[in-house]
Amino acid sequence: MSDHATAYDFRLGIDLGGTKIEIVALDPAGGFSHRKRIPTPPRYDDTVEGIAGLVLEAEQVLGGRGSVGIGIPGVISPSTGLVKNANSIALNGHAFDKDLIARLARPVRVNNDANCFTLSEAADGAGVGHRVVFGVIVGTGCGGGLVVDGKLIAGPHMVTGEWGHTPLPWPKPEDLPYPKCWCGQEGCLERYISGTALAIDYGGPDARDAHVVVERAAAGEARAQAVLARHADRMGRGLAVIVNILDPDVIVLGGGLSNMDHLYEALPKVLSRHVFSDFVSTPIIKNHHGDSSGVRGACWLWPPPQPAA
Repeated sequence: MSDHATAYDFRLGIDLGGTKIEIVALDPAGGFSHRKRIPTPPRYDDTVEGIAGLVLEAEQVLGGRGSVGIGIPGVISPSTGLVKNANSIALNGHAFDKDLIARLARPVRVNNDANCFTLSEAADGAGVGHRVVFGVIVGTGCGGGLVVDGKLIAGPHMVTGEWGHTPLPWPKPEDLPYPKCWCGQEGCLERYISGTALAIDYGGPDARDAHVVVERAAAGEARAQAVLARHADRMGRGLAVIVNILDPDVIVLGGGLSNMDHLYEALPKVLSRHVFSDFVSTPIIKNHHGDSSGVRGACWLWPPPQPAA
């Protein structure tokens, strides 16, 4: 079935996470005309049925037929057609897009959630007006995406933007030895700059998550301040490699750690020390759409519906 076989009345976007599935309908003004969340079922077949139910319910409420875009915490392998690298492990090894196409009897576009985030921010968020937008997700894990001239660049292996699984550059003595990563490699940036890594670096029984470190640093605790400074330096080094390779017009931060305000002052200083240039002006800015960027980007996997002639 061709992606262009049907004219759609509106765009539906779905964010498939480990704990929740969210669906929205994006109206022409960029707002939500419909929104609903359900818990993510533990079984794969129930997940497919849950998504189908959300789509059909939305169409009944809105009175039309929608295009369906879905962001997942992984990708569809171009080699096998099966989901790979998904944190929601129930998806791995399944022909997720084909199963939904069969269930909904229409084309479905599926992409990585970090790619969806970047597409959203480039389309009508913090990246508007910039030609090359590199989006960064730093939360429990670390990912990214690339949009050039309004088009998502995924690559032949569907790994464009996966900077979290490149090694920490210019390592310092305190960075070594490189730790093992869940992906099988050593020294991945995710092991240094994710929220999980930040909490581990702080250590101790009171380090529940990254927010604890931020709160204690704000209260003047020297140990927490040192951990945040070390984290920003590592993150800046990772982004310096991105600038050296892509030289993006803007870097947009997303994920839970994007709310750490000190990053927007600290990261440009680190870039200036490591980027291969006599000056560095790459803006590093906070996302515009917050937690809604991913599900909005899923809508943007399809072009806006054309008005009737």
